[in-house]
Amino acid sequence: MQQHTVRIWDLPTRLFHWSLAAAVVALVVTAKLGGSAMQWHLRLGYVVLALLAFRLLWGFVGGRWSRFASFLYAPARLLPYLRGRGQPQVDEVGHSPLGALSVFALLAALALQVASGLASDDEISFTGPLAQYLSGLWVGRATWYHADVGQYLLYALVGLHVLAIAFYALVRRRAIVRPMLTGDKALPQAVPPSRDDGASRARAAVLLALCALAAWWVSRLDAGGF
Repeated sequence: MQQHTVRIWDLPTRLFHWSLAAAVVALVVTAKLGGSAMQWHLRLGYVVLALLAFRLLWGFVGGRWSRFASFLYAPARLLPYLRGRGQPQVDEVGHSPLGALSVFALLAALALQVASGLASDDEISFTGPLAQYLSGLWVGRATWYHADVGQYLLYALVGLHVLAIAFYALVRRRAIVRPMLTGDKALPQAVPPSRDDGASRARAAVLLALCALAAWWVSRLDAGGF
């Protein structure tokens, strides 16, 4: 069968994916180390905040297969896919219906973890910049969620994500990791590629810079803002 090599994941999406993975690992390590490492934990939280804000924007203006519209599946598409009666010619191009659920769940869980961290106060060495604007009740709830709920939810979701990748790679014999490294995917049919040229990458760089500036502004709130 003839294979078509198609650019599915644009460079900004790939860089976001691996940068977020590295930042999350570093966040876990610094949280477990505690002490002075918590300052790095806070800084990495701002990095993840900027990355998540970028991905939100890129989900509307990024490459074709990175846009939320390309993998926002209705339940009517998800259920047949889970029963093995999906549409492989469509479902397996970018994120599959099940993969899309994983992506949205991870992004939502990370957003909640970052938001709760920014509003937390462990009364020892860590106070988020948003804590000063909230009542003690909400700061307590944010601290509880961040330390006792959110991190374990993330562990579970990341574990399921890794297991799904292993299942597709080892059982279904489908390349999952390589396309996120090279951007290209070998498909049995030709599909429109994601735009991944200089102009697109420049737009991504501007968006990321704006998101980084917004994250820096949030980090300065406990110092009175700009």
